Order: sequence, then C-alpha cells, then structure tokens
Amino acid sequence: MLLVLTGSSCSGKTTLARALGDRVAGVVIHDHDEIGVPEDADTQWRNRTTEQWIVRALEYQARGLDVLLTGQSPLGEILASPSAPQLDGIAVCLVRVADEERRRRLERRDDGRWPPAAVDAFVGWSDWHLGHAADPRYRPEVIIDGSWPEMAWGRWSAWTKEDPRWDTYVLDTTRRSIVESVDDLERWVMAQRAGQLALSKGWACTGA
Repeated sequence: MLLVLTGSSCSGKTTLARALGDRVAGVVIHDHDEIGVPEDADTQWRNRTTEQWIVRALEYQARGLDVLLTGQSPLGEILASPSAPQLDGIAVCLVRVADEERRRRLERRDDGRWPPAAVDAFVGWSDWHLGHAADPRYRPEVIIDGSWPEMAWGRWSAWTKEDPRWDTYVLDTTRRSIVESVDDLERWVMAQRAGQLALSKGWACTGA
C-alpha cells in the first residue's frame, strides 16, 4: 500500500512523518525529494519522480511493507501515474495549515529569504490542494497542463466529487500540537491498513 502525505510547503508533513515512524511497524517512510531535486524541477519532474516512488512502493509491497511518502503530489497525480493501478491500495492525506501560520513558518524556516510573490505562490498552491481534495473537477488544468506525457489523466477525469474513490483525508495542523496531529495521523494510517480503503486494488476498473 502507498500512503501519501501531501500538501504545500511548511504544513508539517515531514515533522509528522518522522514522529509517526516511532509508532507504527511495517511502514517505510520516505520523502519525495530525497531522490534529488534538480534546479529546473517542474511539473514533469514531479510526475516522473512520483512514478519512481510508486515503482519503489511496489517493491516494498512485494516484501509485505507499506510506504508512507511525503511530498506535494495530490491525489489526481498519484492516480494518473503509470504504475498506480498495480498497488494493493492508495490513500492520501492532505496536511494543511492556515495561511498566516504557513507564512510565519516559511519565515522561520528559511530566515525570510522567500520574496512575497513566492510565499503567495505557496499559499495559492495550498488553497488549490484543498479544492482538489474536495472535487476532482476543481481546476484540473493546474496539474494536467504541461504534465509528463505518460500520465493517465483519463483514469479519473470523468469522476465527480460524489465518487467514493475520490477520497482525501484533510489533516489541519493549525494551532495543534505535534502530538495531537500525530495522533490523528496514526489513527488514519491504522484505519487504511485495516482495510478501510476507498482505493483498493482494482479501483481503476471499477465504475462509480
């Protein structure tokens, strides 16, 4: 199974994943960018790298292990990745924080090196993530335009928000302690591993 923690920068994904690693067995934790981020990283790079991680997750799956992957790929990108239907299961959690808190975190983490336009872009990307999590028809061109040609967007492009397979758990870390947020994340992970999956194997061939 592939468990994905997604969201814009400074929402707390990496912190939560590291803390969760001390609590659950049989789950291997990785970050999308640990493969290496080129200077010209773009949407196609993110698509190709996501596919690389799905292939790795399939290798872990063959050994009876699940993968928790942190990154910025939303549900639609995961489902459109070439190898995604081979996974035993897919579950996505959107880690979110209030806009002003994200701005403060960016300033603290990078010593205020981000110009206002860049910070606004991070906030806009976060807002888009939330809309996408709720509805597959919310501005899909944001991830489809300029994407890697191998992506199979048609797998879900006709879905509506009522389709039970369109399922992203939203975890808001605003004004919550790390312990509280990790507790929520652990409950979500355990539920997915217990079989409460909207996207179990065969989802790509199942009608709404």
